[in-house]
Amino acid sequence: MKAEQLFEGIEYSVISGDIDIDINNIYNDSRQVTKASLFICVKGANSDGHKYINDVIDKGAACIVVEDDVPAISGVLIIKTASTRTAMGIISSNFYGNPSRKLTVIGITGTKGKTTTTYMIREMLMSAGHKTGLIGTIEMIDGVSSIPANNTTPESIVIHKTLKDMVDNGLDSVVMEVSSQGLMMDRIAGIEFDYGIFTNLSKDHIGPNEHSSFEEYAMWKSKLFKLCKVGIFNCDDENVDTMIKDATCSIIKYGMKSTCDYMAKGHELYYKEGHMGIRYMLDGIKQGEITVNLPGDFSIYNSLAAIAVADRMGVPFETIKSILTGIMVKGRVEPVSISNKFTILIDYAHNAMSLSSILSTLRSYNPKRLVCLFGCGGNRSKDRRYEMGEVSGNMADLTIITSDNPRYEEPQAIIDDIKIGISKTTGNYVEIIDRKEAIRYAIMNAKEGDVIILAGKGHEDYQEICGVKNHMDERDLIREILEEEDVEKICGYNYRYFA
Repeated sequence: MKAEQLFEGIEYSVISGDIDIDINNIYNDSRQVTKASLFICVKGANSDGHKYINDVIDKGAACIVVEDDVPAISGVLIIKTASTRTAMGIISSNFYGNPSRKLTVIGITGTKGKTTTTYMIREMLMSAGHKTGLIGTIEMIDGVSSIPANNTTPESIVIHKTLKDMVDNGLDSVVMEVSSQGLMMDRIAGIEFDYGIFTNLSKDHIGPNEHSSFEEYAMWKSKLFKLCKVGIFNCDDENVDTMIKDATCSIIKYGMKSTCDYMAKGHELYYKEGHMGIRYMLDGIKQGEITVNLPGDFSIYNSLAAIAVADRMGVPFETIKSILTGIMVKGRVEPVSISNKFTILIDYAHNAMSLSSILSTLRSYNPKRLVCLFGCGGNRSKDRRYEMGEVSGNMADLTIITSDNPRYEEPQAIIDDIKIGISKTTGNYVEIIDRKEAIRYAIMNAKEGDVIILAGKGHEDYQEICGVKNHMDERDLIREILEEEDVEKICGYNYRYFA
């Protein structure tokens, strides 16, 4: 592709070289550069691509894109633009044939609910015949492969290459999580969004290397609604006006408390044979009874957002209802069905806010006991440990403190910090460093009517210790425990060996 074609849609100046040269590939990692390629100098938290200009030229790079003042280099095309991050998204889109224009693109932003809503929408679209890809916290699905995710919203080069793969694989739509970091760092530059969804907003990701204030965090979230054609908003969230204020899209609203386009009324909880869910009556553009196979009010909001998109895209209402009746998302209030006597759930709650939310939700089902098993990550803020300990001590009947990803810290030191928080409460707790043994304790001591939440790991299938990610999937741990113990004693005659 000619270099000049790559810069369509970008304001730039030529420092040196010929704009008419051919470019074979594009990179922002100097280690990957090949001959006749284009290298984009991006500034990151730990590195600055401008430092590697001589290195990539030695490797044969034909074009360098910069945002700093650099000298002209004979025989090398050097392009200067205001933001190499923004340019990288547009260059990537151009290089890969502007794939977002060939797909229906659905972006979801918000503090909570992005992952679950993403899977709800994908399942609805797939059931209606739409071949749908996914980009999110857990994985990227391109129509052929499922690739584990490193970031909720990957770098723009990765996104546009993935979108091209989706087009090549015959997909017609994609649903993706859009993080505040992804918006702030222009990882979504060059993407043409058809739909944008706002789930909710609460204080999170505020601090060093993230956002300086809640106002800044909200501002970056709202950027999505200047980029999409249709915005779908949770009208019950107290920050919805901030999200809508500068939006340039058409607006659809959903909620429970306000009159809006998709409304949930008269919701009720159900808890039967160890299984939790919620029912409500849908009113507004569509009417009918909805059953969601996930607990809590947040499941109502997530399902309403999914319904709004699916309905706009022509998914039959019966298909929508059927998907919600059986929906299950890995690591998001995920039930592990081993007994009708008690309930085990796996969830990604890994800070005080998310732990409080899930424990409050589960408490509303009036379990005989609410048991919370969790740990905290190493080399992270100690405040999180104190706060999570205090939350669980106040809200759970029994806390089982264990190890999460200790990284380079001693697991016992992390547990001791959690105990500082729980000591401020009257909550009962036990401490068991080994996570498998902690889960064994929870299962072997379960009582009929208990709800046991394994918090923190969610979809993760590893435990990070001293820089090494060791395989550890809580589903496998439960399976191993059941193989090692007297399952009839644990689960009674209703034991179900899960797949």
